[in-house]
Amino acid sequence: MPRRPCSVQGIVYAESVPYSHIGVRSSAAQQKLAHALAALSVEFKLPGDFDEQVLAEVDAVIANHQLPAPDLTALPFITIDPPTSQDLDQAMFLEREGTGYVVHYAIADVPSFVPAGGPLDTETRRRGQTIYTPGNRIPLHPMPLSEGAASLFANDPRSAFVWEIHLDADGEQTSARVRRATVQSVAKLGYEQAQQMYDAGNAPSAFAETLALLAEIGTKRISLERTRGGASLNVPQQEVEFIDGHYVLEFRPGLPIEDWNAQISLLTGMAAAQVMIEGKVGILRTMPAPDPEAVEAYRLQTVALGKPWAPEMAYGEYLRSLDTADPKQLALMHAATTLFRGAGYTPFNGTVPAEVLQAAVAAPYAHATAPLRRLVDRFVLTICAALCSGADVPEWTVAALAELPEIMSASNQLASKVDKAAIDTVEAALLSHRVGSEFDAVVLAGPKRNGHSSKSAARSSIQIAEPAVSGYCEGDLEPGTVVRVKLIAADIDTRTVKFVPASVIEQGNVGVSG
Repeated sequence: MPRRPCSVQGIVYAESVPYSHIGVRSSAAQQKLAHALAALSVEFKLPGDFDEQVLAEVDAVIANHQLPAPDLTALPFITIDPPTSQDLDQAMFLEREGTGYVVHYAIADVPSFVPAGGPLDTETRRRGQTIYTPGNRIPLHPMPLSEGAASLFANDPRSAFVWEIHLDADGEQTSARVRRATVQSVAKLGYEQAQQMYDAGNAPSAFAETLALLAEIGTKRISLERTRGGASLNVPQQEVEFIDGHYVLEFRPGLPIEDWNAQISLLTGMAAAQVMIEGKVGILRTMPAPDPEAVEAYRLQTVALGKPWAPEMAYGEYLRSLDTADPKQLALMHAATTLFRGAGYTPFNGTVPAEVLQAAVAAPYAHATAPLRRLVDRFVLTICAALCSGADVPEWTVAALAELPEIMSASNQLASKVDKAAIDTVEAALLSHRVGSEFDAVVLAGPKRNGHSSKSAARSSIQIAEPAVSGYCEGDLEPGTVVRVKLIAADIDTRTVKFVPASVIEQGNVGVSG
């Protein structure tokens, strides 16, 4: 039977991946899945169209927008994004400087299109971020802005916040500044296209050096990340295929250029954090180290999927060891998000907070590179530009610092709920033809003890290896036990995947130590 694909792209994301989305190419064979995924927008009451007042303000601002005087259009910037992306936040131009490098990183100048206190400002604070749903997205800004006047399209002069970051021969930052300027990208590249150009050595001369230096700098930044003890989750795309009457999960392994590209974004976020810390005003993206329970649960999951995480190995090194071309190891990359919990936003003004680290990055870090899709970046960019120029930080940015953590937390929670619902729906589809089948599973965690659950209502978290799906099994099961489970329900419409114990095949701990 010929394959009829339905893509599921970037289901899980982390700091190095600015956003995620799920796309479904509908066909008669997968209407049930497509319908269930499409219904998520209604279920989670996601924002609808922008009202007329907002759209009128956007039209007026675009019509009267002026490009900034510093003209950097002679620099051959390029963008590298998923090929279908139209909201282009970042463009880069890389060059050598003696034995080191200069990173020129242009970020869409969203602040110049959003008058403080106006209708669009109010609406973006309500939304917080772009939320991606199956086959659709709920944008932070109206399309004429996010996919038009502010997007860094090739061959169009654009206003941008341009970071100039100097690196030494090892890729370590020696200085950084940011200012508003006019830039012009010379090429809009997709990841595979850019990777092919780099591998073949046939990139146009205008940006061949930038691609070559992206590999060079990116590799050195990855090495520095290892030294710091940091970790990145660069999760490949997934595709749900409908083959011979049932759904199967296939994967597109990540490309090296995606990792290199992510390192430039991380570098810029670290530079922004440093600028704000030195200026004693701003908002950082902070995250504590993983808690011991999450680490132990993840170690058990790595055993279940055949790639044990040795206790002496740092988690960043373990993640880099995963072969994402292997579906089971890719599932471990997804599951590693349990180690990246507790992230938040820490504002400050006048006094630098005691806790400034983002544990996954293993350095102070700020969200500064995706203002078209994330609210807080607009404020970070404005603050950093003021500090670098020696100007007063605009009052509207300082006034917003106290409320930004709550806004971003609420929007992150909503986005996570939508992502989880989509994952649950897809997993139900993957197992929908296996009801009645038995599987070997590792118990990741027993029931949560809250004083209200009864023994009969207890359910434990489990991981099966093929397909690589985690879920719940009825019963109070011992963590680390390998059990035989039976699938009794896999319903796409309700996102229900339900197992019951069949028999315990191995008692005791599976040999993982904390």
